[in-house]
Amino acid sequence: MSSAPNVLLIEFNELTPHLMDQFIDDGDLPNFKALRDRSATAITKADVETAENLEPWIQWYSLHSGLTYDQHGVFHLTDGPHSPHKDIFEILLNEGLTVGCGGSMNVKGFASEGSFFIADPWCAGQRSYPEALAVFQDFIASQVREYSNPEGDGGKVTPLQFVSFMAKNGLSTKTIASIIKQLSEEKIVSGSLSWKRPAILDRLNVDVFAGLYRRYRPRFATFFSNSTAHLQHAYWRCMDPDAFTVQPSQEERDRYRDAIRFGYKSMDKYLPELLQLVRPEDTVIFATALSQQPFLRKEETGGQRFYRPRSVETLMAAIDVDYASLEPTMTHQFMLRAASAQKAEEAAQKLRGLYLEGQALFEVDSKGGDDTVYFGAQISDQVDMQSSLENRESGATLAFADFFYQIDGMKSGCHHPDGILWMSGPDIAAGPIAKERVELTDVFPTILERLGHASAIPTDRQGESLWPLLPKTAIRKAS
Repeated sequence: MSSAPNVLLIEFNELTPHLMDQFIDDGDLPNFKALRDRSATAITKADVETAENLEPWIQWYSLHSGLTYDQHGVFHLTDGPHSPHKDIFEILLNEGLTVGCGGSMNVKGFASEGSFFIADPWCAGQRSYPEALAVFQDFIASQVREYSNPEGDGGKVTPLQFVSFMAKNGLSTKTIASIIKQLSEEKIVSGSLSWKRPAILDRLNVDVFAGLYRRYRPRFATFFSNSTAHLQHAYWRCMDPDAFTVQPSQEERDRYRDAIRFGYKSMDKYLPELLQLVRPEDTVIFATALSQQPFLRKEETGGQRFYRPRSVETLMAAIDVDYASLEPTMTHQFMLRAASAQKAEEAAQKLRGLYLEGQALFEVDSKGGDDTVYFGAQISDQVDMQSSLENRESGATLAFADFFYQIDGMKSGCHHPDGILWMSGPDIAAGPIAKERVELTDVFPTILERLGHASAIPTDRQGESLWPLLPKTAIRKAS
């Protein structure tokens, strides 16, 4: 075990600065308050602010690589592992340091003795390390990807296999109590309370991450959570109905009014379990990469709705699409890999041939000469579920409801370029970081300098280390 200072990067995706301040002021987040009040603080700005590029899988990749989007070009979730650029994990491994990845978004997998890798649940092609983590990865991924699908099969890992894994890998009494409480509320009070389940997945992730961290004590590690970002996307309308034209029903307001606050409070409860992993000489960095705001773009047409295949494999068979592999990438989007570039273009053509009520059903993204096709239902208005799909390639029609379901609710939160950045350590004082605009790409060189490996920063990286700009309690050379 190294006695040199370690860095733990806590990545709570898309937490919003003004909501964090509001909930702290209300007394709901004592642990966040304690961390903020001992940290150097700043608001970060995403490196690209156009709506199509203001996505977490792009911005987190920028933070992990120190490259702007214009440099790295990582646009899709699952693109990161195939990028030719070295991210912070690979660079530190090459420098001989141990690292840990706790589910961070769009990261290329690694297998190195003394390190660990928990894969992003959306990047199925990346396998967790050590290999025993495969049970955990596959179960969590199936829960995350198919949370909205009432006909989902639960994945290839059975609940019994998962429970057996957790019993051997850090399952805590707090998590057991949380699971019992959640399931009891759903059974006794209302099954509609299932929207709280992402907090349970967080607790399971914390248990496994904490066990791995204590075992390996990596010099650099990340822990990622997306649960509250999901709640913001889904329930901002119920938290702040005055911001919207399309109003939630009274039942929706009563049910989901405090859903977002619940997400922040849940994170606040397990934050100490992450902070207890570090030693007094270590550095903690808390980052959100971006944040959210009310989504108003579709208000004039009744709000943004989402439609998703009941079984994407069954749909592909019905329209005769050939593929080598097929994976969900986000809520209503999928990635298809074909046996060849020609097969990929044939698949894209068939996907583009599906129409619903005169509108192309899928947004299809394929690149000539590539074997990959990204697609997702782009219909956002309320549609008659009894409508028919028109297959303009074959001339056949399909019953829309046989192949698609509407995801409950509508989109009410969207991305905002501001993010939260807090840094704490034995020689970091509380106060603002002395830089008017902190770029996400600044985090990368700051971590490398903190770990004593600034010389390993590639010359093409854009950020500047924040270390000289932090308020200090004492000047200490990073070792």
